[in-house]
Amino acid sequence: MADSKKLRILLVAGARPNFVKIAPLMDRLRDAENAARAETLLVHTGQHYDEAMSRLFFDQLGIPRPDVNLEVGSGKHGKQTGQIMMSFEPVVEEWKPDMVLVVGDVNSTIACAMVAVKLGVKVAHVEAGLRSFDRSMPEEINRVLTDQISDWLFVSEASGVQNLMLEGISPSQVHLVGNVMIDSLKKFLSVARNSAALWQYHLVPKGQPNSPPAPFVLVTLHRPSNVDDPEKLRSLLEVLNQVGEQIAVLFPAHPRTRDRIEKSGLAGFVHTEWTYDQLAQEKGVYMCPPIGYLEFLHLMSEASFVMTDSGGIQEETTALGLPCLTLRENTERPSTLIVGTNTLVGTDPARILSEARQILAGLSKKGTFPELWDGKASDRIVNILLGTNPPPSAT
Repeated sequence: MADSKKLRILLVAGARPNFVKIAPLMDRLRDAENAARAETLLVHTGQHYDEAMSRLFFDQLGIPRPDVNLEVGSGKHGKQTGQIMMSFEPVVEEWKPDMVLVVGDVNSTIACAMVAVKLGVKVAHVEAGLRSFDRSMPEEINRVLTDQISDWLFVSEASGVQNLMLEGISPSQVHLVGNVMIDSLKKFLSVARNSAALWQYHLVPKGQPNSPPAPFVLVTLHRPSNVDDPEKLRSLLEVLNQVGEQIAVLFPAHPRTRDRIEKSGLAGFVHTEWTYDQLAQEKGVYMCPPIGYLEFLHLMSEASFVMTDSGGIQEETTALGLPCLTLRENTERPSTLIVGTNTLVGTDPARILSEARQILAGLSKKGTFPELWDGKASDRIVNILLGTNPPPSAT
C-alpha cells in the first residue's frame, strides 16, 4: 500500500528529449531526503517508437525503468494524442496522484495534462512559456494549451516569463528556475567524453583513440517543414554538401529524415559508409543512424560547430559555448540568440553557406550562459513542489 502521507507525483515522458529533462527530476525526487516526502510514478507513453533507442537513453541517463509504459507508438497527431489520453486516464484514476508533471512540448505533454485537469489533478509543466509564435508548428500548439491548464509553470529562460504574463497567467504560478536539460548536460559531460563515439564514427584513425579527431560539423534535421518537402530537403542536402567541401559533415539521421531521403531519391547526397581518411581528407556528408545521448553529447563537444532544427540542441550548444546555426525561420528559445552562441539562419542556402563559412574563417559568435543555467534547475523545481525553500514567484 502507498503511504498516504507522501505527496504523490506522476511524471510523464514520451520522447527522447523528454528523457533528458526527466532524468535530473527523478534524481532529486528519489534521493533519500525527498523520497521520504514524495512518492513517484514514472509513465512512459511510448510516443517514441524506437524501443531500443528509448531503452538506451534510460540506461545512459540513469532513469529507472518506467513504472508504466503505455506503448502508444507513432501516428498522426490527432490519433496519437487521443490514444495517449485513453491509455493514460486509467493510470491516473488508479494511482490517484496529487499532481502530474509533464515536460516539453510533445503530444504526450498536452495529452496527459488534459487528462489530469479533467480528473481534477493539478499539473506542473517544466519548460513552460517558450514561444516561437508560429502556430503552424504542432509543438507551439502543445506549449500554449499546456500552459493554460497548468498550475505550476517552470520556466527555463526570461522570455518565457514575459510570454506567460502577456497570456494572462497569474505571476504566482510562474517560476523562473533555469533549464533542466543543462542539469543533465553538466552531470554527464565528463562521462560522455569517455565514450567511444569518436572511434565508432571514424573521427579518429583506427587503433589510435587518443589522436585528435578530424574536424567535423554535426548536423541534425527532423522537422516536417524541413524534411517532408522533397525540394526543400534537396536544397538543404545540397548546401550541406557545399559545407562538406570544406569540412566533414556528420549527420545522425532521425528515422523520419532517413525515410524521406530514401523515398525522395536523395540518397546520393550522403555517404552511409566511410573511413577516417574520407572524413579527414575527402570531406562530404556522412549519414549514420540515431545516436545515444552520451555519444551525441561527446560528438557535440568535439564538433567545430552544429547545424540543427532542434530546440534542445540550440540550448546545449549555448551551454557548451559552441557555435550553432539553426535552420529554421523562428525559435522559441531567444536567449540562445541574445546571449548564447546560436544564429538563426532560416533555410536559404546562400545564408546558411555564408554563416558556415564565417565560422570556418574563425568569426564565430561568442556567447555566455543565460540566467540560472547553472545545473540546479531540478533542485529549484523539486523544492517548490515539495514546499521547501521556494524562491519568490517570477514577476
